[in-house]
Amino acid sequence: MRLTMFALAAGLAFQATAHAQAGQPVVTEAPLRAHLSFLADDLFEGRGTGQRGGLLAVRYLETQAAAIGLKPLADGTYRQSVKIEGTKLLPGSALSFDIAGKTVTPKVGEEILIGTMSGKQDVAIDAPLVFVGYGAEAPEEKWDDYKGLDVKGKVLVMMVNDPQPTLDEPNRFAGKAYTYYGRWLYKFEEAVRRGAAGALLIHTTPSASYPWSVPANGFGHERFHLKGKGNPVEGWLQEDTARSLFAAAGFDLDKLRAAAERRDFKPVDLNTRVHGQLRSSVRQIEEFNVAGIVPGTDASLKEQAVIYSAHWDHMGMDEASAADRTKPVDNGQHDHIYNGAIDNASGTAALLVMAAEAVKHPAKRTQVFLWPAAEEQGLLGAAAYVQNPAWPLDKTTADLNLDSMNFVGKTSDIGVAGAERSSLYEASGAVAKKMGLTLAPAIPDLSGAFFRADHFVFAKAGIPAFNVGSAVFSGDGHFTFVKDLEASRAKLVAFKKDYHQVTDEYRPQWDLSGMVQQAQFTLNLGYYVANAPAMQTWKAGEAFGKVKRAK
Repeated sequence: MRLTMFALAAGLAFQATAHAQAGQPVVTEAPLRAHLSFLADDLFEGRGTGQRGGLLAVRYLETQAAAIGLKPLADGTYRQSVKIEGTKLLPGSALSFDIAGKTVTPKVGEEILIGTMSGKQDVAIDAPLVFVGYGAEAPEEKWDDYKGLDVKGKVLVMMVNDPQPTLDEPNRFAGKAYTYYGRWLYKFEEAVRRGAAGALLIHTTPSASYPWSVPANGFGHERFHLKGKGNPVEGWLQEDTARSLFAAAGFDLDKLRAAAERRDFKPVDLNTRVHGQLRSSVRQIEEFNVAGIVPGTDASLKEQAVIYSAHWDHMGMDEASAADRTKPVDNGQHDHIYNGAIDNASGTAALLVMAAEAVKHPAKRTQVFLWPAAEEQGLLGAAAYVQNPAWPLDKTTADLNLDSMNFVGKTSDIGVAGAERSSLYEASGAVAKKMGLTLAPAIPDLSGAFFRADHFVFAKAGIPAFNVGSAVFSGDGHFTFVKDLEASRAKLVAFKKDYHQVTDEYRPQWDLSGMVQQAQFTLNLGYYVANAPAMQTWKAGEAFGKVKRAK
């Protein structure tokens, strides 16, 4: 049966779209559904980083790229190497805190999460503990939590999110919305830049926007990062654990958190030493981005490009015995495969269908179709692409990203959150109007969604970019569905329990008309950008990177 599915999916790459008008690319449902159902099949074992399923996904994508007619990269292949280090904490690892003559050892997994990104199998630590508030240095906000303190060799403990708005400054750090300074990734990166011995984040569900189970799940499995310098120790503290540690050292956590909301906050030495031993298994992995090119037709503009991106990876398959994997599934009890149907077989499949149409209808600028690896591990594939781009960054006009697409039906509007930071917002409005759509109302980014998908890596490199129209992460009612509005919204809300779970599986009854619509909008926007007289630009104060852009 699976061989039949493979033949069907591969054969669809060769089929012409019967009702496509000359010069106008048209996305259709049949190939999109075929690619989606196949990529989300158990055969791909959850498309995990460093797992067999990931290699199968790469092989499928590169064969489809060739069958579609995409041009390969400069080396003649569709693969771009991504060198990754995988680290998994071993039993017996622990951190202890020496406080006022007593030693406190929080329970790993329940009270504290720890790991290393140093690439070392054994890490010994003995260092002072310093509270650095939000751990942010933001010159544009006139904010510096470090105040010149040399934190080399110290373990930093900090809050998640970023400084909250006040009556006097309702828009500081984007008001109630997240900024990049609030992301756990920024905080760990800043600790590395400053040479700290480690970084521990205080978890609360409101500040992180997700429960303890989310980081616990991540730290309980193998973790990945691009080869290079990383924190010797990093992790999370349960709020109650942090409160107890601070109290034992003679400090009130709530008072320190209140102090950290002010610009005059200074780091606080907690009179505590952190010591312990981390033992980890470490392995070197080579993953691959997949990319293919549709050359532009204009003699001058073809030197510039628009990128469409969608990560192919998900969370793979849990470690389990072969016997366990053959047991019948009972409400997910014996299901060890994180199929990632919506996240992100949906975007992966959509890009394949879009690429097939783009090959038949080239634009003035070059179009690059990119399937990054290891997005779920911290946007690693996209970061590797930006470090070694297939197309010069200064000649890349935009990145349009697809991640976790609409599976519940057509909408009368389209989400463009993040586009307002650049000229892509006006371009989106023009495309939406032509399609008879409106732009969905802007909502505060309370969970930092703009910083959690591959497009942000391009934004940091100076390229206008956003994640196009993800209804899945706006399940609180910010899209207007053409049919059965309340039922459609309820399905999106219900998906939240499937997010990053084994239950994110393909279902034949899904209404993919909205997914087709979303893919069509993205492709139309790509053509608008690819055929525009000038490259896209950031709006004043919104540029994240410092790449000198071509005119």
